[in-house]
Amino acid sequence: MTATDRSTELITVAAQAAADKLAHDIIAYDVSDVLSITDAFLLASAPNDRQVKSIVDEIEERLNKELGAKPVRREGDRDARWILLDYVDIVVHVQHSEERVFYALERLWKDCPEIELPADAKATRGKAAEHAKLVQAAEEAEEMRHLGGEVR
Repeated sequence: MTATDRSTELITVAAQAAADKLAHDIIAYDVSDVLSITDAFLLASAPNDRQVKSIVDEIEERLNKELGAKPVRREGDRDARWILLDYVDIVVHVQHSEERVFYALERLWKDCPEIELPADAKATRGKAAEHAKLVQAAEEAEEMRHLGGEVR
């Protein structure tokens, strides 16, 4: 069994919406062979809570506007560290980067086939690592300033 055309369509629109809001590391899995409750998972992350919420809002708006789809359940809004949108056919997980690393959902679903995503979504792969390096470099530069060292 493979994900339905409807599920693939939902995943494609959701992935593009996430990419448009600068989500990191967007990936989708066809879980239809191992789960009976849904066809596909979309995973995305962001470096802060505000961006997590923005990505989720954009996905929800675009799926409703373009495909007439509304989630049957939305969880995690209060903390905005991991928000889940359940559309029955697909489940969207948008996580804060720290939660993404900690829970490592990709490890659970790595044996499931990946769903082809739009080029903009594919281009987000590795963005979390790039962002982490930039943050670390900025923190080191700031530490050098506090210690009276010269930043080059």
